[in-house]
Amino acid sequence: MSRYELLIDGRLQAAEHYDRVIDPASEEIVGEAARASLAQVDAAVDATHRAFPAWAADLDVRRQSLAQAAERVRENAQALAQLITREQGRPLRSTLEEVAGVAATFEHHAQLELPADTQLRDDGERLVRITRKPLGVVAAITPWNVPLILLVLKIAPALHAGNTVVAKPSEHTPLSTLLLARLLGDVFPAGVFNVIAGAGEVGEHLVRHPRVRHVTFTGSVTTGKRLYAGAGDDLKRLTLELGGNDAALVLADADLDAIVEPLFWGAFWNSGQVCFAIKRLYVHDSLFEPLLAKLAERAQRTRLGHGLDPQTELGPLTNAQQLERVISLVEDAKAHGARIHSGGTRPDGPGYFYPPTLVSGVAAGVALVDEEQFGPVLPVISFRNEEDAIAQANASHYGLGASVWTRDLARGEAIAGRLEAGLAWVNQHGHIQPGAPKGGHKWSGLGYEGGQRGYEAFSELQVLNVSRR
Repeated sequence: MSRYELLIDGRLQAAEHYDRVIDPASEEIVGEAARASLAQVDAAVDATHRAFPAWAADLDVRRQSLAQAAERVRENAQALAQLITREQGRPLRSTLEEVAGVAATFEHHAQLELPADTQLRDDGERLVRITRKPLGVVAAITPWNVPLILLVLKIAPALHAGNTVVAKPSEHTPLSTLLLARLLGDVFPAGVFNVIAGAGEVGEHLVRHPRVRHVTFTGSVTTGKRLYAGAGDDLKRLTLELGGNDAALVLADADLDAIVEPLFWGAFWNSGQVCFAIKRLYVHDSLFEPLLAKLAERAQRTRLGHGLDPQTELGPLTNAQQLERVISLVEDAKAHGARIHSGGTRPDGPGYFYPPTLVSGVAAGVALVDEEQFGPVLPVISFRNEEDAIAQANASHYGLGASVWTRDLARGEAIAGRLEAGLAWVNQHGHIQPGAPKGGHKWSGLGYEGGQRGYEAFSELQVLNVSRR
């Protein structure tokens, strides 16, 4: 059985305890991940702190290291992708795309220019300049649904800006991150990039460490609130990308045949385990029954299986807890009078599989509508007028993403602008434009990742005043 060690101060380190990681498609053991002790968490942060001054001072070294990281990832793409598939469950073609995105993200930041300083005044009397400086030690805590790309979307801009990083992956999918650490151990100077692993107490100790100056986290609202409270003691900077309960609004003039596939995959890609997946579908009365029938037919012919099988379209839920949550939400919806149009029951055999499930006959007040299911179950709700649909879409604590589907692009844009979400789309759902900031409204997040806003999150502003008199 393969064991995966921690990366601390440029060296792989074993641990006293190891945690088994389960293949969610077969329920077999994939490997064992080192569980960091609290002393090892401290050692990682201390190493990161020591490495910070030299790393922050040399942009050329940062560029070279990021470019080499991209090359190393491409050289090991197959091994990384297969490990993601085995510990997380997605089809291999999808995890290969994820790894390609990891390499591209490293490469992009290796080539990216840092924003220039801003001169407010430069005359015979005074120089006033606005500049930005790296923060120091950044803690990057990542989820289990798309483990590597969500890690690198944090660490690449943080490292590029001159920070040093301690990363902690989810305990459900730590192996691919620990393998990445092994591959990059000699790419970055010792202490610049460290990876620890473990469950809740490891992350909480990391967040509360006094030398950590910024915490960037993607995950659930519940955990995000807990991290927010923990980071408040010494006013750490925070970036939180939290859950979503994204609404999609299908207007009466939508092209039914054209929208079935993008709606289906907008809801069910990665078995619905995506923060900005479609989680509530509001459909105009005139299209409700025909669209529901087409989506149910598409769901029924979707092939579930192990991600290493090239015929597989959807893999399992990533862990047993998430499967149980999905089952519970569906059973609760049934108890409230829901109709099931596809799926609705767990298939026999090993693995945490649940088929893509279309549900009608539910409304606000039912948990499946009010809460984030984070799984392959989609409530479909009818509406008669657009104002009602907008009101229902906005009646949520969440505000990550939302979309409008219509032939009238101007009308779609106007409605999208009224939706309370950090990401809004017309005739698509889930596309992330490279270089654009990404963040949520309300409970769905705090701060932004990506683009200029993302760089600002990993730096702090300084106004320099020089008197020339």
